[in-house]
Amino acid sequence: MRKFGPVDQIGFLVEDLDASIARWIGHSGVGPWTVFRNVALDGFYRSVPTHVTMNVGLSYQDDMQIELIQVTNEAPSPYRNEAGAPLLGLHHIARIVDDLDAAVATAIEGGMEIAFTAQNPATRVAYLNVPDEPNLLFEFICGPDMRAMATAGIAAARIWDGSDAVTVIDLAARI
Repeated sequence: MRKFGPVDQIGFLVEDLDASIARWIGHSGVGPWTVFRNVALDGFYRSVPTHVTMNVGLSYQDDMQIELIQVTNEAPSPYRNEAGAPLLGLHHIARIVDDLDAAVATAIEGGMEIAFTAQNPATRVAYLNVPDEPNLLFEFICGPDMRAMATAGIAAARIWDGSDAVTVIDLAARI
């Protein structure tokens, strides 16, 4: 019995976003990429208030969104280990949901625990972990444009000819 819809995203933490995108294009032909610079999330990590900043790259392989995250501040978050050092590598699987609160409640009923909740004007997210399943988080993403953005990205990836490999959106410039 499925409790949630399909997995929409696989997320990786990277040290250098631009270099990682170049590697994904080179080794797998994944593109085009949309890069969001200066993303900020306000929320709670392990029930403690936090403000996390990052750069994020999104692309698609078939119907799967590939997310690359480069954390740009040292705030406590699920992107750092207990000592505060940045984590790198496979980080989470995610689902886009229409009702974040309902998805989180269902996950908690199934034995998951909240690790991180956060938001910005475009999105709300929740990361949950399963006790005894360390080092992998399950994310739920909710926002008014999330499904449309994914649909457009999937369509763009299917017809991508290798040109215009990266589009950058600087959120700091929009403030």
